[in-house]
Amino acid sequence: MNNEKMKNHLKNADMDKLAAVIEIKKAYNDGKYNLEEARKLLKEKVTTLTPEEIALAEQELTVEEDDECRKEDIQKMMELFDGILVTGRPKLPDGHPILRYFEENDEMRKLLRSVEDLVQYPVIKNQWFELYDKLKEFRIHLSRKQNQLYPVLEKKGFTRPTTTMWTLDDFIRDEISEFRALLEEGKEDEFIEKQTTLVYDVEDLMSKEETILYPTSLKLINQEEFEDMKSGDLEIGFAFGVGGNKEEVKEVGSKGTSDKPVNEGFINELAGLLGKYGFASGNDEELDVTTGKLTLNQINMIFQNLPLDISFVDENEIVKFYSDTDHRIFPRSKNVIGRDVKNCHPRKSVHLVEEIIEKFRNGEQDHADFWINKPGVFIYIYYAAVRDAGGNFKGVLEVMQDCTRIRNLQGSRTLLSWDGGLKGDATGSDEEAQVADAEKADEKTDKTSETVSVEGKIEVTPNTKLTDLLAFCPQLREELPKINSKFKMLNSPLGRVMIPRATVRIMSERSEMDTDELIKAIKEVFEK
Repeated sequence: MNNEKMKNHLKNADMDKLAAVIEIKKAYNDGKYNLEEARKLLKEKVTTLTPEEIALAEQELTVEEDDECRKEDIQKMMELFDGILVTGRPKLPDGHPILRYFEENDEMRKLLRSVEDLVQYPVIKNQWFELYDKLKEFRIHLSRKQNQLYPVLEKKGFTRPTTTMWTLDDFIRDEISEFRALLEEGKEDEFIEKQTTLVYDVEDLMSKEETILYPTSLKLINQEEFEDMKSGDLEIGFAFGVGGNKEEVKEVGSKGTSDKPVNEGFINELAGLLGKYGFASGNDEELDVTTGKLTLNQINMIFQNLPLDISFVDENEIVKFYSDTDHRIFPRSKNVIGRDVKNCHPRKSVHLVEEIIEKFRNGEQDHADFWINKPGVFIYIYYAAVRDAGGNFKGVLEVMQDCTRIRNLQGSRTLLSWDGGLKGDATGSDEEAQVADAEKADEKTDKTSETVSVEGKIEVTPNTKLTDLLAFCPQLREELPKINSKFKMLNSPLGRVMIPRATVRIMSERSEMDTDELIKAIKEVFEK
């Protein structure tokens, strides 16, 4: 699929003017002009310049470089274009996807001010850990950009964000994790030294977003497309309590967007294809599949209930399908459909994607696998070449599975049991086993929990640990997502890492529920 040229969407752009901008900017960066000389030339030849014109000039008139987004000094560029660049925060209606990005940046700046304040005092680890837990939420902002905004811009021919800014996104995400690790390892002096770097790098990224990316997006993406993005935005989520919850998808739909499930598009496409070749296309009409008969609704439900994630890329390297499940390991949105698979990965991993597809295509290999092994989480990723009966390459199937529980299974289970235990002769879930281990350690090292479990009772306070609550009432794990949808993450790989650290107070903050209201809801579950 060939992307439309970006300049087709900015038809009034003066390419001669933009060529002059690139020429003067390059000469300034190379030291041929000082700031005053460069500004004078720009005012003579350019007069005014908009963010989307800068984006178009870079897209159409410059050669793409590795890591160019990190190399671009946004403050130096703003100094150069001072007096000619049209700037200013746009006025947008509440709930607009671009407004959500601005709002998240506002919250991130508040956290960065806290970093600057806290760095002046002696290190108290708990204060820094609490702050870094909040900073990590910025990865939701980055993920939504990569899975929602970049794909739409690609369709307009604006591919620079995908190929360059994605690298900077991942750099910032990794930087936050790496700096936190320094504190965990007791390298406090090195950790403090890195805080200035963190503030500068994140501020730099947000400035690039707000100066070029978002204004250009507002010029290239129409209102209908923005409305269509909202449901996918809600699926991925928002950072720092900004925006709505997944329950608001239907409300968004009532304002002009579709409230259909993400995979309904797949059903309709498949139905249309079947109708084209003379098959009945009703969702309840049985279809002859290889071994049996299934309706389109049944096919969709099967995909939604598989205990693993599936994605399919066709022989033209276009993403055609992904299974939409509540337990999805990595975020996806419907904007990935129809996208070149190479643009769905950061640049540092594109060469692996290309190698896998090439070896599958020429028949050298039929499968490849990877795994992510971190404390408390084991993710297995499998790629298989899809070939027709004649052995012709037809695409790539990607399967991801959270195998943490499977790897911990012991013994044998030959009789029916509903407890989900890890051992063949044991009761209780894998999480309960972790809870039991944690409780033993807590008896020796941690006296802060206010849990009291005497005579079948438990006291629930803001400091009560989630591990204690689950040990007292394992069914609470299933009930918590009913109390608040944000607790669905407890069943994700990340959730299992967080459970040992979570208290009722932390749960309240993460779910944005009032603490007393959450305690009341938990007690009601216990009473049942």
